[in-house]
Amino acid sequence: MAMRYLEITKESLGEGTKLLEQEVSGVRMTLPAAGGGLLLPELLTCKERYLTFFLTVEEAHSMAFNLQFWAEGEEEKAAFTTRFGILGNVRAKICLDLSLTDAHLLFPEASVGQQKVVCHGRRIVREEMVRAELVGLPCFHDVTVKIEELALTDSYPEEFPIADEKLVDELGQNRKKEWPGKLHGAEAVKEALNRQLLQTQKGYPFEDWTPYGGWKNKKLREGTGFFASCKENGKWWLTDPEGYAFFSMGPDCVGVRTDCRVDGLEKWLEWLPKEDDPVYGGCYDKGMRNRPEARRDCRMFSYAQANLIRAFGNDWYEKWKTMVTGQLKGVGMNTLGNWSDSELFGVMKIPYVTSLPEFPGTKTFIFRDFPDVFSREYEENADKCAQALAQRRDDPYMIGYFLRNEPAWAFVDNLILADEVLYNPRRTACKEALVAFLQEKYKTVAELNKAWNRELESFDSLYESQRQVSAWSDGAREDMKAFSRRMLAAYVGIVAKACRKVDRNHMILGMRWAWISDPDLVTGWENFDVFSINCYAQDPTPAIQNVVDLGVDLPVVIGEFHFGALDAGPTATGLEGVKTQADRGIAYRHYCERVAAHPCGVGCHYFQYGDQFVLGRFDGENYNIGLFDICFQPYTEMMEQVRECSRHIYEVADGSLAPTGQKAQSIPMIAY
Repeated sequence: MAMRYLEITKESLGEGTKLLEQEVSGVRMTLPAAGGGLLLPELLTCKERYLTFFLTVEEAHSMAFNLQFWAEGEEEKAAFTTRFGILGNVRAKICLDLSLTDAHLLFPEASVGQQKVVCHGRRIVREEMVRAELVGLPCFHDVTVKIEELALTDSYPEEFPIADEKLVDELGQNRKKEWPGKLHGAEAVKEALNRQLLQTQKGYPFEDWTPYGGWKNKKLREGTGFFASCKENGKWWLTDPEGYAFFSMGPDCVGVRTDCRVDGLEKWLEWLPKEDDPVYGGCYDKGMRNRPEARRDCRMFSYAQANLIRAFGNDWYEKWKTMVTGQLKGVGMNTLGNWSDSELFGVMKIPYVTSLPEFPGTKTFIFRDFPDVFSREYEENADKCAQALAQRRDDPYMIGYFLRNEPAWAFVDNLILADEVLYNPRRTACKEALVAFLQEKYKTVAELNKAWNRELESFDSLYESQRQVSAWSDGAREDMKAFSRRMLAAYVGIVAKACRKVDRNHMILGMRWAWISDPDLVTGWENFDVFSINCYAQDPTPAIQNVVDLGVDLPVVIGEFHFGALDAGPTATGLEGVKTQADRGIAYRHYCERVAAHPCGVGCHYFQYGDQFVLGRFDGENYNIGLFDICFQPYTEMMEQVRECSRHIYEVADGSLAPTGQKAQSIPMIAY
C-alpha cells in the first residue's frame, strides 16, 4: 500500500497549539481548551483518497476531532466537516475518507478503535477549498495528543491494531474508573437488582395524577378514549384518554438493548462469551446487518441482558419489565419514548410514543435519504408503510406516532432540495416535475435565461447535471426555493394522508427534525397534530419559539435531549455536557420545566433510558447519558431531580408555579 507521509512543522500548528515533542514519525502537542490542531495544506491539492494516522489522546476521557474544509468567502464556519471521536489513553489508527466532501453520506462507518463518525455541512468541491485543518473540539481544559505516521494513500488500511489491554470488566463497565454505585462482580449484580425489584412501586407517586399520568386538577374536554390535543386561552395541551391535561415525560430507548459493538475490540474485553454459549449466547444480536458500504462485520452483544440473567436467571425479562415500569412511574415518568421495547406497549399500563416502522423511500433518491417524492412509487410505498399502524390503532395507551426521525438530508443547513434535483444526473420524477414547473412559469427558454442569467439551449438542458443552480441569480434562487417547498409538501403530505387512512385514532407527532436547518422545513405542518423537534440545549425555549415564529400553530414535543458528565463509567458527555451527576439532574429539571412553561410545550423525552457502552454502541457513541448505568443502577442524584420535576410539572405548565431558576454547571460537550 503506497503511503505519502506528511511532515508536521511549526507552521502547521493552529492557533494556540503548542508543540511538545517531535520525532521522525510524529509529534506530541497540547491543544488549548478553546480548540486547536494542525493546518494540512496538502489536502487542497492531493489526489489520494484517504488520510491516515495514529492518534493518542493522553487524557482519561474521550475527545472529538474535526477534519474540516473552508471555502473562500465563508469565514464564519467550515463548509464541510468530518467529525470523529476517540477514547482517552488509547492509540488508535484513524482513517478519514476525503471523498466524503461530496456530502453524500451523513454517518460513515467508524474503524476499529475509533468512535462515531459524522459529516456536517454542504458539498464542497476542490476548486472552492482554501483551507484544510485537523482540529480538536473545545474541551474544559488543555489536552495533550500525539499524532504519528500522518499519511495520504489511495488504499484503505488492511489492519487497525489496538493495544492488548483490558478496558471493560465482566459486567460491561469501564475498568479504568470508579464511581458511586459501580458494582463489582456477578453476586453484587444479583443482590442489587433483586433488591430493586422488591422496592419497585406499582403506580405514580402523586395523588392528583390519573392512571395515564394526566392531571386530575385540570379536565380540558370529555374523554375520547385516546390521547388528543387542545388549546385553552392561548396555551396548547395534550389530553389523556379521559380528557385530563397531560404533559409527556419519559426516556427514549426503554429496553434491554443489544447495543455493545465488540467486533475487533475483543482485546479490550475482560469477558465475552461464545455465540453458542448456553446461558449468554442469546445476548448477541443475530439479526444485525451491515450497511452496504460497511467494511467490517458488525458484532453486537448485550452486557445489560447478561447482567439481568446473572440477577434473575431465565425469568429475567418478565422481572425487568415489572422493575422498569415501576421505576419510571415511581419518579413520575409517564411516557415510554421513541425506540422503546414494543413488548411493553399497552401491557405495562404506561403511555408510549412510537414511529412509523419504515418511512417510504424510492429506488432512486434525490440527495441522501430524500425520496423521489413525485413518483408513483413514493405514493405506493407510503400506502404500504402506513399499514404497520393497523396493529395498534385501538390502543388507548398510544399517545401518537412520529413519521420518522432526523432525516439525513436535513442536516445540511439551508439545503435547497431543487438544487439537488438538478445536480443529480438521473431523470427522476422530481426533475420532470421541476422542468414542467419552469416551462409553465417561463413559457420559453429565452425568458428562463433572462431570469436566470444563463444561456441554456432548451429546457431539456436541465436534464443534464447542473451544480448549485440557486446561486446563478436571484430569480433562479426564488424558483429553486419555491419548487423545494412543493417537494417538502409532497414529502410530508403523501405519507400523512396514507397514515390517516389506516389510523384515525392517534396523533401524528411530526418528523422529529434534528433542528430546523432551514425555515422551509415547517412546510406541511398542517398535516400534523403535534410538531416535533429534537433539541440539545440547556434551555429549549428559543428552539420552541422558533417553530412558533415560523408560523406553526401546533403543540410542540421535544423527542430528544440529554445531559452527560464524566464522573461515571462512559468517557464522553454527549451533546450537552455538565460537570457532575448532580448537575445532570439539575439540568434535566431546568429543561423540562421550561418546555412546560412555554405556551406550546407539551412534552419532552429524555435520550436515553440507559448509558451507552463505554466502547461505543453500533456507531461508536459512548455517552454517559442514561438514567441507569449498564448494570441498571439508577443515577440517584438525577432520579431525585426527575421526581421533583414531575411533582411540579403541571403547576408550571398551568402557570401557577414558576419554573426552577437553578442551573447546572456546564462544560463543553464531548460528542460526535
